[in-house]
Amino acid sequence: MARWCCIKGCSSKTGHFGIKFFRFPVYRKDRGQQMEDLSRRRRLAWVAAVRRKEITFNQISANMRVCSLHFHKGQPAYEMMESDADWAPSLRLGHTDVKPTDAARYARRRKRDQQRNSTSQEAELVAQQDEDVCGHHVLEEADLFAEVQLECVSDPTDESEQIAEQGTVIPECEACALKSAEINRLREENGELRQQVNRVKFSDGFFSEDDNDKVRHYTGLPNLQTFMQILSLLVSVTNPKKTLLTPYQMLLLTCMRLRLDVPVYLLADLFFVSPSTVYRAFSDTVSQLYTILQPSIVWPDRDTLRKVMPHEFVHSFGNKVAVIIDCFEIFTERPSNVKARAQMFSSYKHNHTMKYLIGITPRGAICFLSKGWGGRTSDKHITLNSGFLDKLLPGDIVLADRGFDIQEHVGMLCAEVKLPAFTKGMCQLDAKNVEETRKIAHLRIHVERVIGNVCQKYKILSGTMPISLILPCECEDVTLLDKVVTVCCAFTNLCPTVIK
Repeated sequence: MARWCCIKGCSSKTGHFGIKFFRFPVYRKDRGQQMEDLSRRRRLAWVAAVRRKEITFNQISANMRVCSLHFHKGQPAYEMMESDADWAPSLRLGHTDVKPTDAARYARRRKRDQQRNSTSQEAELVAQQDEDVCGHHVLEEADLFAEVQLECVSDPTDESEQIAEQGTVIPECEACALKSAEINRLREENGELRQQVNRVKFSDGFFSEDDNDKVRHYTGLPNLQTFMQILSLLVSVTNPKKTLLTPYQMLLLTCMRLRLDVPVYLLADLFFVSPSTVYRAFSDTVSQLYTILQPSIVWPDRDTLRKVMPHEFVHSFGNKVAVIIDCFEIFTERPSNVKARAQMFSSYKHNHTMKYLIGITPRGAICFLSKGWGGRTSDKHITLNSGFLDKLLPGDIVLADRGFDIQEHVGMLCAEVKLPAFTKGMCQLDAKNVEETRKIAHLRIHVERVIGNVCQKYKILSGTMPISLILPCECEDVTLLDKVVTVCCAFTNLCPTVIK
């Protein structure tokens, strides 16, 4: 069915390239008093903008449309963005609110002023010529002559205007003063309301300079300086395009989603955007942060490791410990595909999970993070196929749990794996193995503390991930969940370490 735009003078119709058509806003009565008032104001604004006799608030045909040419962004703004220019049509509306000026009235006024000026000049000239002869009497006559001339040349049709001008000078000034005072009051009130909206809207300047506790609560980052440095890096790699959210808001929204696991619909209400905008902003920002922060999860060189080695590691294993490794799992939704369901079911967690291999330095910094694997995959398989062995050097010591049976593969690299001892059918361990196991367990516990810190600091990792986050990103071999985990680990590296 063909569609036409209902704006006067607009010839847009179905088939024109790039033209979209939008219905009039619906008056909603079933979503609370606030939504009812908002939808009523918006419908009235659209009717007032179109300004057609056959279109009223209660009488709008179902076929009435407004095309995209009458909006600045090519489409109406989100209904909660009442201050947006596209909240109602505002371009090429076919009418104007400026009334035509009364040309005849202003022409008569200019003519009267010119005649008054010329008469005054003639009277002054006559007075100067006859000053020596007649003195003050001539001046009085000249003044009288000027007054008579003014009365003669004045337009009788303007007498009412002159009376109005002479008799209403004081009331008009008082009205102007009242209007000015009212305008100033409204401007001050508008400024105060804008400040309140900015505080509620989580916009630029949401964090103050010395409010680091607020920064830690909403983002998990240690201070505002770190947040602003990440923002500057994000702005440098962001493509300049028009969005409803500023880079500051996009970073804050993403950090709140990672840190507090705020639901998408709540974020949409807080930032005055639609849920789809929140989804898009979150995925785009996480992808950009992944590109920026992935290099911060780096394997340190041996000299750096030895210089900063904690004394408890030196006391137990010298300065040869390179990394402590372990795996952690993140709960996911149940896949619909049977094969994927089997690969992701974890017998340890009794649920569908994604498993990640993580490695930390003796100082507690995350230096290795694998891609996500199904929960059924063994720790040994992930370690051998994640690229972890490529990082080891001859003489390195790796601390791990019993599930990492990789001694042979690590031994081929002239490195060593320290695992807790097994009883192997014996009633109990001998004294040497007990002491060795105690040392390993005492130091290996740090990796579990780091994992707990990451999952506790960024609560999104403690929830159940939707299947959409597990699908590979377009033209990439990583998933959005891989990017989320990487960003959370990188943020954790920016915070103080758990190892003193």
